[in-house]
Amino acid sequence: MAEPETETAPPKAPATEAEAAAAEAEQQGEAAAKDDKKDAAGENENDADNDDEDGENNEEGAEGDGEKKKKKKKKKKKKKKAGAAAKSAAPEGSIWAMDTEEFRKMCDVWLEETKDQVEGIPEEKKLAVPNFFTGYSFSGPLRPALITKQMKAAENVPLPDYHETGISKMETAFKTGPEAGMIPVVEAEDAEKMREVCKIGREVLDIAARFMRAGVTGDEIDRVVYKACMARGVYPSPLNYFHFKKSVCVSPNEVICHGIPDCRPIQEGDIVNLDISVYKDEHHADLNETYFIGKCDEESVNLVRTSYECLRLATELIRPGNLYREIGAVISKHAAQNGCTVVRKYCGHGVGRLFHGPPNVPHYAKNKARGIMRPGHIFTIEPMINQGGNWGDLLWPDDWTATTKDGKRSSQFEHTFLVTEDGFEILTARAGAPRDRMPEWNEAIWKR
Repeated sequence: MAEPETETAPPKAPATEAEAAAAEAEQQGEAAAKDDKKDAAGENENDADNDDEDGENNEEGAEGDGEKKKKKKKKKKKKKKAGAAAKSAAPEGSIWAMDTEEFRKMCDVWLEETKDQVEGIPEEKKLAVPNFFTGYSFSGPLRPALITKQMKAAENVPLPDYHETGISKMETAFKTGPEAGMIPVVEAEDAEKMREVCKIGREVLDIAARFMRAGVTGDEIDRVVYKACMARGVYPSPLNYFHFKKSVCVSPNEVICHGIPDCRPIQEGDIVNLDISVYKDEHHADLNETYFIGKCDEESVNLVRTSYECLRLATELIRPGNLYREIGAVISKHAAQNGCTVVRKYCGHGVGRLFHGPPNVPHYAKNKARGIMRPGHIFTIEPMINQGGNWGDLLWPDDWTATTKDGKRSSQFEHTFLVTEDGFEILTARAGAPRDRMPEWNEAIWKR
C-alpha cells in the first residue's frame, strides 16, 4: 500500500518457473473441463443430425466424428499430463501446488461464510454508481459499484492501534516526534518477525491472485482475502487504516492505487493490481502485483512488463551506502524508454512496526529523498507506471481511489526489502523463488 510523498522524507513478485507452470496447469485444467462440455454438446448435436441423414452420410459422419473425438481426447490427455507435471513441480507449501478443486472449494466456503455482505442486494443496486459520485467527471471508462459494509476482525488475531478509531497513533506520534525522519535499523529478532509476516502476506496474495478471474468481483476478492487472513491469525493491515473499509486494494485498469473493492465484476481484458498488507507480532508486511485477466492488448502487456522491469532494475541499487534518491532515476529512465511515465505522488516507504514510515522512496528522477541505505533498513519499492506521458493522478470522491488523469492504464509491482551487509533480501518473495534477486520477466506468470 503506497504512501503519498511528503517533504519530510526519512515516511506477481516474481514466481519460480515451477509456480508459473502450476498456474498454467490450473488454466489448462479449466480449459480441459470446457472441452469436456463442448464434446458432450457436440455429441448430442451429431446424434440429432445423424437421425436426419441417410445411411451413407451417417457412415461418413461417424467416421469424421470419430477422428474429431480422437483428436480431442488426445488434446485433453496432453493438457492433463502437463497439468500433473506442473503441479508436482510447484514448491511444497506453495498456494500454487494446492489441488485446483480443493482450492476452489476452500474459496467457496469462505464466500458462503461471508455471504451476508451481499445477501438480498439486487444486482442493479450492486452495479449502480454510488450517489456520492454524482457530478464527478471520470477520466476513463471504469465506473465504481456498490461498496459493501466493513467487516470486523476475529478475536483471535492481533489488532493494530488503528483498528477501532481508524487513526494510527503510533504513526502520528513518530512523524511528529523527535525521531521523525529517522530510518529504523532492525535487529535480528525483528527481522525474523518480518520474514514470518511477509511469508504470510505472500501466501494471502497468492490466494487472491489464484482466486481472481473474469466474472469475480472486487468484493469477492476482498472476502477471500479477509478469510485467508483470519485463517492465518493475521490482521489485514488496510482494514480501517485511516478509514479504508476493506482488507485489500483492488486496482483495475486506470486505477493507480488504493482501489476499494466493490461489486463490479472483473472483466476479460482488464489488468488488475492486488495490494496485500498483513499485520502480526506488531509488524506489517506489504506487497502487490498486477495481473492480466484473459487476453489483453499489446499496450497493456508492455505497461505491465515495464512496471515489473522498473522494480527489478531498481533492486540493483539496494546495497549499503547507496542513496534512496538514486532509485527514482533508474525507474524513470526505463519507463520513458518504453513509452511510459512514473507517478510522482505515491512512493515506497519504510515498513515494519509502522505500516508507513521512513525512508521515503520516490520512484521518479531528481527527487529530494533523504537517507543512505544501511544494513537493517526495511522498506518497499512500488513504482506506479502510467501508459503514455502523463504522470498525473486524480482522486475519486471516495477519498482513496487514485486514477490516471488521462484515463490510460497504470500498473505496479511491490516488494518489501531488507538491506543486508552485502545487498538485499526480498522478504515477500514467493515460495521457492530467489530472495537475492528478481527473475527476468515471464508474461505467463501473470495471466489469470
